[in-house]
Amino acid sequence: MATIEDFQKLDIRVGKVIEVEDFPEAKKPAYKLTIDFGSEIGIKKSSVQIVGLYGKEELIGKLVLGVVNFPPRQIGQFVSESLTLGVPDKEGQCILISPDKVGPEIGGKLF
Repeated sequence: MATIEDFQKLDIRVGKVIEVEDFPEAKKPAYKLTIDFGSEIGIKKSSVQIVGLYGKEELIGKLVLGVVNFPPRQIGQFVSESLTLGVPDKEGQCILISPDKVGPEIGGKLF
């Protein structure tokens, strides 16, 4: 069973998607996201399998939550530096987790 101390080890931040690229080399349809996590964390890349629910245009400027303190993960030729968080819909496709109010601080830490 996980403890509160285990949860506190995760650094989950609000990020703003600033660039979206297709990722045709991925095994499953995916995008390469460039996400701004604010001045403390900076810019990080993330691979996300959300092509079925999101178009590239609607992702630009979208606020997302991401784990920023996992080690980088090699996915083909791409290095994913953060884990963008989501939950499954009824068909198992990923719905991104995003703040429900306007105005959260970019780089703000989940608590």
